Amino acid sequence: MKKSSKPSSELRSRRIFSETFKRQKVKEIEQGLYTVLELSRLYSVSTKSVYRWLHKYSITHQKGVVQVVQMQSESHKNKQLLARLAELERIVGQKQLQMDYLEQLIRISSEELKVDLKKNFDTQSWPTSTDLSSQKGSK
Repeated sequence: MKKSSKPSSELRSRRIFSETFKRQKVKEIEQGLYTVLELSRLYSVSTKSVYRWLHKYSITHQKGVVQVVQMQSESHKNKQLLARLAELERIVGQKQLQMDYLEQLIRISSEELKVDLKKNFDTQSWPTSTDLSSQKGSK
């Protein structure tokens, strides 16, 4: 076992920082003068404590709030992509309407011609114009 350099009977002194001090250090972090790690090392405070100060005294570093930082060009690109997505969704909607229309046309045509056009797509099974005129004449 290693012996520590400090005698075990010596207690670590507890330091209490004033609210004013904490607010000032949070302000310095927000201004970019220090990072959390730098402040932690400078005052021999745990990073956990510094983060607690941030969550308590900062408006921009609230606990549970996720900040998204992006460049202005990324914002512009996102807007373009969203516009493209909306355009593609519109096109898909139009194609779906066309498909529904054509399916309905095939169904009605099959009923009128008394031929299942979906199953009999072979050109030989399609009635010719003479077959259609003879069917009309026999009615």
